Amino acid sequence: MAPAPWDSVPPEDTLFALVTGANRQRLIDEYLTTRSLTSHLVVIPTTRSVKKSQETIHALRQHAREFATTSDILRSRAGGPSYDPRSVTKRIHILSVQLDLCNLADVHRAAEQLVNGTVSSPVNGNDALYFTSLTDVRIPRLDSVIFNAGMGGWTGLDWPKVFHNVLTKGLVQATTWPTFKAATAGHVVNPLPDVKNEKVPEMGQVFCANVFGHYLFAHKLVPLLSRSDDTSLPPGRIIWESSIEPGWKNLDLSDFQAIKTNAAYESTKRLTDVLSLTATLPSARPFVNSYLQPATKSTSQTTPPSIYLVHPGIVQTTLFPLNAFMFFWYRVVLYIARWLGSPWHPITGYNGAVAPVWLALQEQEALDAVKAEHVKWGSSTDWWGESRVKKTEVEGWGWDGTVETRTELKNEKGERGAGRKIVGRKSGATDLTEEKRVEFEQLGVDCWKEMERLRGEWEGRLDSVLGRK
Repeated sequence: MAPAPWDSVPPEDTLFALVTGANRQRLIDEYLTTRSLTSHLVVIPTTRSVKKSQETIHALRQHAREFATTSDILRSRAGGPSYDPRSVTKRIHILSVQLDLCNLADVHRAAEQLVNGTVSSPVNGNDALYFTSLTDVRIPRLDSVIFNAGMGGWTGLDWPKVFHNVLTKGLVQATTWPTFKAATAGHVVNPLPDVKNEKVPEMGQVFCANVFGHYLFAHKLVPLLSRSDDTSLPPGRIIWESSIEPGWKNLDLSDFQAIKTNAAYESTKRLTDVLSLTATLPSARPFVNSYLQPATKSTSQTTPPSIYLVHPGIVQTTLFPLNAFMFFWYRVVLYIARWLGSPWHPITGYNGAVAPVWLALQEQEALDAVKAEHVKWGSSTDWWGESRVKKTEVEGWGWDGTVETRTELKNEKGERGAGRKIVGRKSGATDLTEEKRVEFEQLGVDCWKEMERLRGEWEGRLDSVLGRK
């Protein structure tokens, strides 16, 4: 095992962040401009192939190099004329592992590599002047994992619904909470495609990619996310990325089998919301504690990771299939919605990453002060496109699980303009009541119970496939 550049750096001056999916550039930029000039950042993007990993590593290195070369903030912090961009890029380390969220054996393999194996990231050509080659290095811990990957399952637009939405709700509401996305229901996958000799139950592809693959992956990563009692480091953070779109009617646990095999995108995101926001409630704790328990139990006491919830706002993404002509005009429409006053239209992936990056980098004391685990944090922007983090209302939960009167909402203090909670509220949203709050909590308990049962079921199949007892 080779020594790593961060081995000689104090733990509080290093950050290890794993990101599934896209939008990693903002994490690099904000880390470099806010942390000490000796701190090291280790970014671990996951991809589905070795080739894609190589391309991703190269792209992130190029971004880091360009940012280090052109940033006036970095130049000013480092001393002006004597500034050398290599003093920055040598502290940025990009590693990658391959991960197919719809192949549970692959999920296990990726986690095993990170927890008990090594990762390499060679440097060739001109990159050697700016970055350090890494060969068979160990990942000592993970500080944040951002679950950004997923799939929409959409096939296009339902044009009659497009016009109906805009005419009855207005452009802002229609583009923020659309109901005109056409999707093909019932697309299933075999989560263990390498198993040939026995019948493996099928699972909904959208459910597996958006929820269950990440759910199992996070459990396998608990050893890296937990903290021993003799460390001053905060617990690791599991940051689930949801959507602004899910509503109360998008999730019905009366038939969880249908959710597993026929879930729409909005249902999977609603499930993500419910699981995340109820994770600290005493009623759900027996199931959450089981989930956050390391697979290999240690004799020493450990602090489990914390679970947080974010969404990117409305971002133009290739998850939604549009041809080039429609892609352009969709972008125009999103900008118009922002100019009409919507706080929920960051539009670009870089702006949409402000909320997860904020959660990944924020000091633990600051998160605890605002009870961040009880809030769905959204990426928002003002009229000019300046990014900010904003609390998001969740049906059945409100903004943070607190029952508030309409008068309290209208007289909210501490925020101005688009930063106020009630600004950008969904049309027709109803105030949280104690009864709805109790129903949401019970829904959370039921979700955690079923997800843990499902995890046990599939880990049993995995043990059989991998030859474990």
